[in-house]
Amino acid sequence: MRHGIVLTFVFASALYLQGQANPSPQPAAPSILQDYDQAIDAVAEKAMQSVVEIEVTGYGVPEHNDDNSTPQMLQRQRSLGSGVIVDPDGYIVTNNHVVNGAVRIRVIISPATVEMAPYHTSLARKQRVYEAKLIGTNHYADLAVIKIEEKNLPAMPLPNEQFHVRLGQSVLAIGAPQGLDHTVTKGIVSAIGRQPELDRPMVYVQTDAPINPGNSGGPLVDRNGNLIGINTFILSSGGGSEGLGFAIPEPVVRFAYNEIKAHGGVHPITIGAHAQTITPDLASGLKLPQDWGVIISDTDPGSPAETAGLHRGDVITAIDGIPIDSLPKYTAYMYLHPRGFPMQMKILRSGQPVTVTVMPIDAPPTVDSLSDLINPSTDLIASLGVFCIDLKGPLSDSMQTRSKTGILVAGLLSGEPATLADLEQGDLILTMNGKPVSDTAHLRQDLVNFKPGNAVVFEVERQGVIQYVAFEIE
Repeated sequence: MRHGIVLTFVFASALYLQGQANPSPQPAAPSILQDYDQAIDAVAEKAMQSVVEIEVTGYGVPEHNDDNSTPQMLQRQRSLGSGVIVDPDGYIVTNNHVVNGAVRIRVIISPATVEMAPYHTSLARKQRVYEAKLIGTNHYADLAVIKIEEKNLPAMPLPNEQFHVRLGQSVLAIGAPQGLDHTVTKGIVSAIGRQPELDRPMVYVQTDAPINPGNSGGPLVDRNGNLIGINTFILSSGGGSEGLGFAIPEPVVRFAYNEIKAHGGVHPITIGAHAQTITPDLASGLKLPQDWGVIISDTDPGSPAETAGLHRGDVITAIDGIPIDSLPKYTAYMYLHPRGFPMQMKILRSGQPVTVTVMPIDAPPTVDSLSDLINPSTDLIASLGVFCIDLKGPLSDSMQTRSKTGILVAGLLSGEPATLADLEQGDLILTMNGKPVSDTAHLRQDLVNFKPGNAVVFEVERQGVIQYVAFEIE
């Protein structure tokens, strides 16, 4: 009797999987819904072919810093992320935070299962795994470019055309949340030009398409399969998706990709002018012609802005013909303006229109951007728990330091190093026990010669002030 029950169950299951002999008629779906589903299916199937999973081994910022840690602390870790192939020759765009501090980057490409039908669905994982080379990163925009040695790959191009995205339009987010590759989620554009952090001028496309850890670096695409942006972070109180996802807009992605591919990084420009948002109170007190927009509050002595004749109180109305109506738009355009080309600015001065031509210059590196320059394979001094880079060449010319030689502390390694030295990110190490420090390799070798208990004194420049950092070898 028991065998009969089992056979009956198996037979019934087989009938179900094959489809019932006389299925009851199902109501026909409205054609508009069929058309919508088919359109979404086609976009998702095509877009996911160019989305990859990225595995990283290296040094990165801990996801949850405790009260005693600092943002520049790095720790040994393995992480997962996503990326999108933008060139058939193997160039891939992802987030800087996905690959920052990487010692090894692997890219996994596998076919996606797009349909499940009884007896006709293959779940085989025919993965191709590639070692990837880091081409360059940009800390400011949180973007990076990596490359694998392969040709004729399916790619999602970065078109040289006008970017267009509308509030409320349908979008798809594709990535590998929690390592689950080729995950597609759908939503709408919740906001455009969103600036989550007032102190950080980057703007984003906001979406309610569910995004979770591992989606970072994957694409946000529109209903035509065009890239809207690169998913970068979420606002969440619990660590999961709460419908507040943010993507780096495609124009920023395109600009950063071209710069990184050509130069290994994005070299920011500056005109030496300080701008701020015009508020109604500010406009009323200064009797400005408008109570919105951007005003110049100061110019640096000898800067391009001062040389060109920009003054405090000038209201910026346009740059190179692009209307400037807010501080985020001003800072975004300053980021996107090509190096080596003059900038034409239209301003209002005492209510009168004036046109000023300014030639931007390369902006000096900041302490926050030093991590972009780290090569974890060569720059770690493990005994001190620091990443150091040599101050030489263009870096020496651009850093605003009193000294022009030495080695820069570009990052700190999380956890207790072999020797506790009170060094900070941005410190410039000048001497060790009175002997000039020439480069990172020699410093690493000299430290090997010390014995436990030996005293070491670094002479460092910290925020323009020379001071001593003393400690014992342990």
